[in-house]
Amino acid sequence: MRPNGSGEELERRRRRALELLKEGLLPVEVAQRVGVDRRSVRRWKAAAREGGDAAIRARPTPGRPSKLSAKDRPRLTEMLLKGARAAGFATDRWTGPRVAELIARRFHVHYHEGHVSRLLWSLGFSPRRPRAGARHGSSATKRGS
Repeated sequence: MRPNGSGEELERRRRRALELLKEGLLPVEVAQRVGVDRRSVRRWKAAAREGGDAAIRARPTPGRPSKLSAKDRPRLTEMLLKGARAAGFATDRWTGPRVAELIARRFHVHYHEGHVSRLLWSLGFSPRRPRAGARHGSSATKRGS
């Protein structure tokens, strides 16, 4: 699984780890300072030794780029947290089709309703099923909330 952060941020972390190793710190100490597992530090050290600078450089993220721009993602999060009613829906329950409709209306970007869950997950939301007997509520909640 890809760690959080842009490619440039991850590259800076790898470079910082290699600098600390050159200063004589042990991989375990370096790992603690840069916030990774010691095995990652050892892997970066071996990659740099074998492949040089190119081995630790940032690479493009694989896969198709997101249709929703990076600046629009926080705006979508705010809208979702305000609830579906605030976005003009009859109830406060978010569903895949509703989120897809909101994105199309506000950002002029079209997502298939089946792919909305991936976008929501990347924004920090997780799916939630209503409890038996529950009459309303959000179908997605912000993780960690």
